Amino acid sequence: MYRSGFVTVIGRPNVGKSTLLNHIIGEKISIISDKPQTTRNKIQLVYTEEECQIVFLDTPGIQRPKNKLGEYMLRVSKSTLEEVDVVTFMVDESMETGRLDSYIIEQLEGIKTPILLLINKIDRSNRDKIDKLILKYEDMNMFTDIIPISAVNGTNIDRYIQAIKKLLPEGPQYFPEDMITDQPERLIISEIVREKALENLQEEVPHGIFVSIDSISERKDKELIDVHATIYCEKESHKGIIIGKRGQMLKEIGKTARFDIEKLLGSQVNLQLWVKVEKNWREKEGKVRYFGYK
Repeated sequence: MYRSGFVTVIGRPNVGKSTLLNHIIGEKISIISDKPQTTRNKIQLVYTEEECQIVFLDTPGIQRPKNKLGEYMLRVSKSTLEEVDVVTFMVDESMETGRLDSYIIEQLEGIKTPILLLINKIDRSNRDKIDKLILKYEDMNMFTDIIPISAVNGTNIDRYIQAIKKLLPEGPQYFPEDMITDQPERLIISEIVREKALENLQEEVPHGIFVSIDSISERKDKELIDVHATIYCEKESHKGIIIGKRGQMLKEIGKTARFDIEKLLGSQVNLQLWVKVEKNWREKEGKVRYFGYK
């Protein structure tokens, strides 16, 4: 019997959702950063075995919105809860349940979908503390299974996959077995550039960044791919920070992004970056939609 279905992965920002899914898929599709609001879209990642196919939905971290972009991200995260076969709620090794975790638990209380709880980052903790955490969450009587994992090290990821398989219904193979994401190359490349900007820039700048891929073209000899992209920011002062003194920051973003893009495309890449200002675009519903968040 072939099993298949959809699994959403939710949790507060930076708890390790994208790290987990990239580990399972074996490719870097969802971007990873230590800054909040890293994932903005619902990204489908496809895991296929001989007897099953799991379609993971990597969603933005659930948090109270501060602007139009935040409202969009919350709608995306909450809308998946009733659409899937399994909900995965991820927390970390902290004993304290923060406000956002409590808020997410409230959203889950009325859900009939089976919920798996993952306690991530156990590589930072000890067995006694993890056992206490498991007991704490068991007392909530909400979760079909509670699995301690390390997304970075891959600890207990196989156990997590097995738990999902038991909950999946009989179903078809939705995607070809060699397909790992529904995202077009353009979006993955733009997210790679945004990730490198997130890694290199100061705290106040990254939240207001959007990356547009203006063109991708393969040269006739097929040994080089030209990628032209624009980094949009919200203020003139941010533009100066992104470019950096003598263009050094923009060069660093481009250099680190090019490395990952070349791995994705399997070819040498000539990456050209520009920076433009679109003032306060996250506050404007029209601009949020224009940039594809709809």
